[in-house]
Amino acid sequence: MEFADARFLSAVEKEKVLKQWIRFLDSDFDKQAFGEALYTHLMQHCSFIAHYDRGGFWSTYFADEADTPDFLQQFDKDKNYESFEYGCISGWIGCVASEPYEDINRAMIAEFEKRKQSIYAKLKVKDKENKLSQIKRLQLEVAEIGTTTHQQTLTG
Repeated sequence: MEFADARFLSAVEKEKVLKQWIRFLDSDFDKQAFGEALYTHLMQHCSFIAHYDRGGFWSTYFADEADTPDFLQQFDKDKNYESFEYGCISGWIGCVASEPYEDINRAMIAEFEKRKQSIYAKLKVKDKENKLSQIKRLQLEVAEIGTTTHQQTLTG
């Protein structure tokens, strides 16, 4: 795709953002793949807030797979590209303010749409695995509490 230079993002920088976006999507949202150019573009031209820094942003949306669909709804045509943080689409796509960045934002949408089914399926599996792990951990804790309570009753 050919990008146009914008005041705060050159065509070359837009290419870099898109490459980082694709790498990030294909890595299943690995923290190491969440590049600075992508983070900066998301918070400056896609209606996301900074969440203090890149690590804080990543932790908000990707540390727990259950939170990732909130982030993704902005790039999902079935969710009308609505900003999760602002509850609207204005500012990041389809308006005068977003026009210089419309090309990169639409390219990001297109790349997400190509992978959407697979991404959502993987997130669902990971979320289920996390919940099962939590259940097992809680069962062990309950068993431990039961053993401790039983021992206290016998010795108390």
